[in-house]
Amino acid sequence: MGKITKRSVDALQAEPDRDVFAWDTELRGFGVRAKPSGVKTFLIQYRNIEGRTRRLVLGQYGVLTPEIARHLARKKLVAVVEGADPSADRQGVRVGMSVKEVCDWYLEQAEAGRLLGRNRRPIKASTLKSDRGRIETHIKPLLGARLVSRLTLHDIEGMQADIAAGKSARGRKKGRGGRSTGGPGVASRAISTLRALLGHATRLGVIGRNPAQGVRQLAVGSRKRRLSEDEIRRLGNVIRKAAAEGEHPTGLSAIRLMLLTGFRRMEALGLKRDWYSRSDHCVRFPDTKSGAQVRVLGDAAMDCIDARPSRAGSPFLFPADWGDGHFIGVVRVLDRICRKAELKGVTPHVLRHTFASVAGDLGFSELTIAGLLGHSAHGITQRYVHLDTALVVAADRVSVAIAALLDGGTSPVRTANAHGYAPLSISTVAQPVEDAPA
Repeated sequence: MGKITKRSVDALQAEPDRDVFAWDTELRGFGVRAKPSGVKTFLIQYRNIEGRTRRLVLGQYGVLTPEIARHLARKKLVAVVEGADPSADRQGVRVGMSVKEVCDWYLEQAEAGRLLGRNRRPIKASTLKSDRGRIETHIKPLLGARLVSRLTLHDIEGMQADIAAGKSARGRKKGRGGRSTGGPGVASRAISTLRALLGHATRLGVIGRNPAQGVRQLAVGSRKRRLSEDEIRRLGNVIRKAAAEGEHPTGLSAIRLMLLTGFRRMEALGLKRDWYSRSDHCVRFPDTKSGAQVRVLGDAAMDCIDARPSRAGSPFLFPADWGDGHFIGVVRVLDRICRKAELKGVTPHVLRHTFASVAGDLGFSELTIAGLLGHSAHGITQRYVHLDTALVVAADRVSVAIAALLDGGTSPVRTANAHGYAPLSISTVAQPVEDAPA
């Protein structure tokens, strides 16, 4: 390009799929960049004292003239010769950094796997997806323009109150994706996300302090909904009728499996056949919400899995109707079934809670139930769950009890207790966690 002048910058043409750079021949390291959007910015490129290549944007063309940009570039490049690293300095503590900028930094770093979660592993894609939803729906609209350095606990708790009151609610989006109605639970989780991302930024020196430290979150009551024995029978009766009337067989089978196993929705829908072993009474999940796990299965649950027809070329137990993925429409099927059964408030999580509640009705301990559900409770590692006969027997009794109710039988829960079946506990055979984080 030669020397960067107003004429040469005006002549620089943007390209639709990449950034275009032009470098000054008189001041080495000084250049101008044209984005696909047409925006042009002045920048410098240099190597720091460690030999790493850095770029620093000086400002936008139109705000800066080529002459002023050249003057700034010369000052910055002289500082580099003296051992400074102006790009790193700008990425350090920034008094003027907005909440939106910190949120964008967090999402970029987390997507690149540079931030570790509480389990000392890169933040999971599912967690990041939820975080992004809360950031874009609630945090940015309510606090995005605010400077982090000026935020107070009053501001953050005010955002929480606004979300709980529905001020950031939105209607259903086009295509897939739900609506956001706000509420205490949504507000509390948004505060958790904001506090965590600000904590990452503080720890790595991007901002000077975490203004959300010490914030008080709204108390959110635990979800109590479970299916009673009568409701399980009604659900099973409607499932049989719906199957005869042509309801989606994959969705019906997935509902049954979730009830018989306590699996989370995506654990059931994403289940691959080669993770399942009937001889070992288990499914070996390579990854779950809590990491890799072995989850034990009862006979009734394994019968449900074995009854599923396979599809050539698909590794999934519940393949999608088209494409290579797994089935995703179980919520719609469950909603249709529950309307016919006149059941309200039933979600996949309610099916999981019902499994746990039936286990409690049968007299199993909280420790045993935690093992059945895949919770990392009280130092029990899922690494050894498949060795625990107590869990296998517990899973069998629970799944048989629920299957009997689904199939219209008598109450196996009351029958089991009447016969004095001794509940089993895994507390005596639990193995310690190795290398568990504090």
